Amino acid sequence: MFQSLIDWLDSIGSRFYVAFLEADRWQLYLQGLAATLEMTVIALIAGTILGLLVAVVRTAHDQQMPGRRRNPVLGALNLLCKVYTTVIRGTPMMVQMLIWGFVIFSSSRNKILVGIIGLSVNSGAYMAEIVRGGLMGVDIGQSEAGRSLGLGYLDTMRFIVIPQAFKNILPSLGNEFITLFKDTSLVNAIGAAELTYYANRVGGRTYDYMPPLIGIALMYLALVIVFTWLQGKLERRLRASDRR
Repeated sequence: MFQSLIDWLDSIGSRFYVAFLEADRWQLYLQGLAATLEMTVIALIAGTILGLLVAVVRTAHDQQMPGRRRNPVLGALNLLCKVYTTVIRGTPMMVQMLIWGFVIFSSSRNKILVGIIGLSVNSGAYMAEIVRGGLMGVDIGQSEAGRSLGLGYLDTMRFIVIPQAFKNILPSLGNEFITLFKDTSLVNAIGAAELTYYANRVGGRTYDYMPPLIGIALMYLALVIVFTWLQGKLERRLRASDRR
């Protein structure tokens, strides 16, 4: 029994050696991890900007004074934003990525850029609802106070409402970042060279997919644990600043 266990462990060890150390294949994983982190950060920034714009439009539309004539331009923009969030949140991320890669940008060779666009558009829809919930959660009196001080709508949002909303939505933003980080694996479907792509490439060369896939799963898990720890630390620091 013990000899069988030793033989099995030896077999597993040799398989992981071939998948990660032989022919310096670990460099491929690092290259893929760098591309994954790059896509995550860029897509998060672009998605946050897009989501913030959508959220501001929808919040401005919903907070129009009752009884007054509604702004038709704002109404049209609000409808466009609602269609955008409904379509993106109502369709699978994989399908969206395939459409971006093989329909909209079928002739593009820069699959990393296509993947970033797909991730950004998808993240923007979820960010919009997260930010909108945070903005709507700030007391309307805060906006009225800003207006009474002579601030315009955009200045009131920038200096008064958004900073307060940020603390409320920070946990959701952290969760969206972690989700986005894991969703980068889907760009492998359009041929973008990220972590999952290189794991499949190594598996195809060695005819053994278990070690590279288990290996990148552990890499994803380790980084998610680190990101979660950093998020918790930031939240505790913000709560401490509020108590002061």
